[in-house]
Amino acid sequence: MNIFARFAQDESGATAIEYGLIAALISVAIIAAVTTMGGNLTNVFTAISNKLVVPAATTTP
Repeated sequence: MNIFARFAQDESGATAIEYGLIAALISVAIIAAVTTMGGNLTNVFTAISNKLVVPAATTTP
């Protein structure tokens, strides 16, 4: 029974788990931000590429 009591009071792994959860939440926030901005950046670059028109080559006789 003494082993179970010491195991229940041991909190050394709790800190690692908390850091892991914090890292997971930060990574989810980063993924959400990049996904949102990625769609917006695609639209911006598409609009820019549509406005950049390559002039037609003129042929001189």
